[in-house]
Amino acid sequence: MAKRQVMFTFPAELIKEPIIYNLGHKFKVVTNIRRADVTENRGWVVLELEGEEADIEQGIAWVTNKGVRVDPVIGDIVEG
Repeated sequence: MAKRQVMFTFPAELIKEPIIYNLGHKFKVVTNIRRADVTENRGWVVLELEGEEADIEQGIAWVTNKGVRVDPVIGDIVEG
């Protein structure tokens, strides 16, 4: 099992979409929200993704195609 930390940045039109939920169900990826800031107009979420490397890659590609910006995170955001 692979683990990866990423930051999703959501445009306003996708704030209310269940993208993280769908990512977990469509691609057999366990999502763990480490930090987030979401308002009506914008949002970002730092996630830990766990699963098979191919599933994580496919899931990230799907999220990107939906219009979410995905950036890698280095280190543990919560623990410093």
